[in-house]
Amino acid sequence: MLVIVKDSYDLMSNEAAKIVADRLRKKPNLVLGLATGSTPLGLYKELIRMHREEGLDFTKVTTFNLDEYVGIPPEHDQSYHYFMWENLFKHINVDPRYVHIPMGMAKDVDLFCEWYEKRIVDCGGIDLQILGIGANGHIAFNEPGSSLGSRTRIKTLTGTTRMDNARFFKNPNEVPKYAITMGVGTIMDAKEIIMLANKASKADAIKASVEGPITAMCPASIIQLHQTAFVIVDKEASTKLIGLYNDSWESKVF
Repeated sequence: MLVIVKDSYDLMSNEAAKIVADRLRKKPNLVLGLATGSTPLGLYKELIRMHREEGLDFTKVTTFNLDEYVGIPPEHDQSYHYFMWENLFKHINVDPRYVHIPMGMAKDVDLFCEWYEKRIVDCGGIDLQILGIGANGHIAFNEPGSSLGSRTRIKTLTGTTRMDNARFFKNPNEVPKYAITMGVGTIMDAKEIIMLANKASKADAIKASVEGPITAMCPASIIQLHQTAFVIVDKEASTKLIGLYNDSWESKVF
């Protein structure tokens, strides 16, 4: 695991984009795992710039998103389908046929989850997975207590997570109670992982994930066992980590 600390959110985002672009140029048919939320927005903005100004080509890329709310249609402005198209897909030359986002309106959610897992395998597995992290250490919608070997499934959202996401809805009562999420085991199957975090509010979660015990109570801590994982954070999110970090590629290897 390589921890990279950058002075600002923009520099953190650009560092992540450099890794994504490097992998994409080496493998044009990259299978890319994607996340939603405010954290990866800077990464997506930089990838869009690279596409427009440097010709970064996404035509052969296959994408798999981590999660989606249950009971919200794709056209809803708080669905993750809507988020991904508004913030990335419609600004690059991705082929819609190769875009995969969990279907929160699936009639048989369990059957859909089985299909999603199989589809990832059929595409050769995820080459590079982008992750954010919740203040309680959750990744995707794998809340504390989630099995570290879990696969794509439906999950009940905790009150804390629903409260965190309420700011995006007109009425807190509109926040869904369930979501489809890739499991921790699914995420760990990715060949490489980039986990992003910024702001002081994520400092405790980053410390627990990087330096704490590996435990289901902090699902992100499993990243310590991944062979090729990058944890890219801004200085505010790094303040609880032990030791000093340099603004360089080799900030600290754990």
